[in-house]
Formats: sequence, C-alpha cells, structure tokens
Amino acid sequence: MDLSTVFCALLGLILLGIGGDVLVRGAVGLAELLKVSPLFTGLVLGGFGTSTPELVTSLSAALQGSPGIAIGNIIGSNIANTLLILGLTAIILPIPADPRSFRRDAPMLAIATLVCLAVVETSSVGRLSGALFLLLLAGYLWHTYRMEKQRHDAPALLHEQQGRLLEPAARSGALSAILALSGLAGILVGANLLVTASIQIAAALGIPDSIIGLTVVAVGTSLPELATSVAAAVKRQTDIALGNIIGSNIFNILGILGTTALVRPIRIPDNVVDFDAWVLFGVTGLLLYYALSEARISRSEGAVFLLLYAAYLVLLASRVLGAT
Repeated sequence: MDLSTVFCALLGLILLGIGGDVLVRGAVGLAELLKVSPLFTGLVLGGFGTSTPELVTSLSAALQGSPGIAIGNIIGSNIANTLLILGLTAIILPIPADPRSFRRDAPMLAIATLVCLAVVETSSVGRLSGALFLLLLAGYLWHTYRMEKQRHDAPALLHEQQGRLLEPAARSGALSAILALSGLAGILVGANLLVTASIQIAAALGIPDSIIGLTVVAVGTSLPELATSVAAAVKRQTDIALGNIIGSNIFNILGILGTTALVRPIRIPDNVVDFDAWVLFGVTGLLLYYALSEARISRSEGAVFLLLYAAYLVLLASRVLGAT
C-alpha cells in the first residue's frame, strides 16, 4: 500500500462530503422554486439527500465486486449515525424526543432493522429482497406524506422544520440545477475513488474489505448527517437531529440496500452475519428505548453512545489484528 492509495481514499471522502452537501442544497433550491412544501422537502430530501453518498458508494462497491464494502457501508453508517453522530449531538445539547413526533418513524425504523437482520442472516440479499425493501420505503413515504399533510400534527411540524433547516445555496433555478449536478458528479467520482482505494487498502493489509466498509467508508459517507445534526444542535433544534438520523437510517436500509441489491445481489460476509448485523440491531433498540421511553437523549446517554462506538471500534481493531 503506497501513499497514493491513501491520498485517493482521503480525496474520495472529501468529494463525498462536499458533493453530498452541494447536491442537497442545489436540490433544496430547486424544490423551493418548484413550490415544493417544506414537509415534502424534510421528509424526502432530508433523508434521501443526505444518504446519497451511502447509495452511490454501496452501488459502486457492489458493481466492483466488493460486497463487503457495500453492506459494511450501510450497516456501519447506521451504527455511526446512532452512536457517533447522535452521541456527539447530545453532548453538545441534550436531544428532546417527543414520542408523538416518532409514532410512525420509530416503528418504521424498528421494522426496517428487523427485516434487514432477517435477510442478512440468510447470508445474501437478492433482487427480490431489494424490491421488497424499496416497496416498503415507497409505502412508508406515501403514507407518511399523505397523513401528515392532512393532519399537520407534531410529526408533520418536525418534518417541516427539517425541510426549513436545509438551506438552498442559490435562488436561481439554473444555478441550483448546476449545483445539484455538480454535487452528484462529486459524489460519483468520490465514491469510485474511495471504493477503489478501500479495496486496495484491505488487500494490502490482508483484512476483509467489510472492515474498511464498516469504519472508514461508513464514517466518510455519514458526513452529511454529521453536518446536518451539528447545525441543528447549534440552532438549538436537536429534535430535528434525531428525526434526521432516524429518517436517514430508514433510507439506508430500505432505499440503499434495496437499490443496491436490485442492481447487483449482495453476498453477506460471515463476520457481518455473525456480529455486525446484531450490533446494528442492539444499537437501534437502544436508540428507540432512549427516544421513546425517556423522551430525551441526555448528555450522559450521549456519552454512553460514544463509549459504545469506541468499544465497537476496539472490537473491529481486534478482528483486524486477528486477521493479520
């Protein structure tokens, strides 16, 4: 492994982070010009937009014959979103969690995680499973948008706040379109660089590529969620950060895993089947417990999240040392 490989990986991460932000801001600008409601913007662009780096990276990895990076990126991103990003956000400012605001999102996250675990435990995700995931996502989005538009209740207000938090980079339609396309191009190039370099790094170190997917790739593709959550904390709107992470985690499983499997079926590495999928299950359960039963995520609970993420990284490091 030479320095050029490491440089390509870092450049890929930078392009993913910048590209994801530019894509979302360009798309939000277009949505405003098209008079799209803040409710739709928060519900769809807030989740799908910030998950675009994960989508392109997993697709690129699957097409390059690296299922470990593809599935590791999805599972690792959800683990990092919950333990690392929510942990940091809660330490900056405790996160209130009104159970009324998550009566649809939280159960959907639980369902998506359980379905993901059940499919992953079969050691493969085929096109039929991918289509099922996408149908679940489409049904969830349609039902949520329809109900919230009619009732305009607490969940609707939360998604509207998420939409207003996404600030457009330009008011011009042409410039917004250019920004969106430029952001997408940056994501495509960054994903290709990152996946190619990650495969080379894993080969050079003699470790499973899923380890790289679960760590470097997963954290790198979660940068848009980190930026959105920190912005919410700075504006003292940490309930939006929680909604953003829950929405992103749903999109990661149903949208990204579904799309990737539909394009190229994924064989799941044994270490992900035996360990990492169950970590995701436990982490999601802990998140929902804090959010729904205690109605907040305190600074001490944020610290617990960060400690758990550190422990998870230590376990992954021990796996790497055992493999070398």
